[in-house]
Amino acid sequence: MTTLIRLEILRTLRNRRYLLFTLLYPALMYFFFINAYGSSPLAGGLPVKTYFMVSMATFGAVGAVLTGNAQRISLERKSGWVRQLRLTALPGRAYTLGKIAASAVTTLPAILVVFAVGASQGVSLPAAQWAGLALALWLGSFVFAALGVALGYAAAPDAVQTIVMITYMAMALLGGTWFPVGGTLEKFARFNPVYLYNKLAAFTRPGHSLDTAAVAGLAGFLVVFVAAAAALYRRDTRQA
Repeated sequence: MTTLIRLEILRTLRNRRYLLFTLLYPALMYFFFINAYGSSPLAGGLPVKTYFMVSMATFGAVGAVLTGNAQRISLERKSGWVRQLRLTALPGRAYTLGKIAASAVTTLPAILVVFAVGASQGVSLPAAQWAGLALALWLGSFVFAALGVALGYAAAPDAVQTIVMITYMAMALLGGTWFPVGGTLEKFARFNPVYLYNKLAAFTRPGHSLDTAAVAGLAGFLVVFVAAAAALYRRDTRQA
C-alpha cells in the first residue's frame, strides 16, 4: 500500500490541473474576495482577510481531494486498471485507504499556499494558532477524500465530472465558502460538511476554542463516507 500511496502522490503533484485549480485558483480568489469586501472589517465574526484565508484554503483542499479522487478512480475503472489491481495481492480496503491517504497528503500544499498569501496580506496569528489551524484543516480534508472515493465508484466515467462539480459547488455555496452563512440558512448548513469544515477556524476568534460540535459532525461524515466508499467498491467488484 505504501508504494501505491507514493505513486498516487507523485502523479497528483505532476498534474498541471492540480497546480492550477488547487494551488493558484484559490489564491487568486482570495484576492478577489478581500477586495470585494472593501472596507468591511469583519466576515462571519472574523477579520475579512482571516475569514477568506480559511475559506479559500478549505476550497482548495476540498477541490484537491474531491475532484482528484472521483475523476481518477472513475477513469481507472473505465481503463480496467482497477480490475488489474484486484488480481494482485493488494486487498480492496488497502486500495481505498491508499487513495484517501494519498489524496489527503496533497491538500497540505493547497492549505499552506493560501496561508502564505494571507500572511502576506497582513493576517497575523500566534504561531500555535497557525500550526493548529493548518493541522485542523489538513485532518478535516480526509472527510472529502473519502467522499471523492465514494463518488468515483458511484458515478459512471462520463458523468462523474458533472456530478462532482455540482456537489462541490453546492457544498461550497451553502457552506460559507463564498460568504458567511447565517440566519435560517445556517440551520440547513449544519448538515453540510463544508460548513463544518470552515467552522474549524472558530478558535482563531478571541475567547473561542475549537468547535467540538464541528469536529464531531465531521467525524460522523467521515464514517459515513468511508462506509459508502467500501460498499461501492464491493459493488463494483461484484459487477466486474
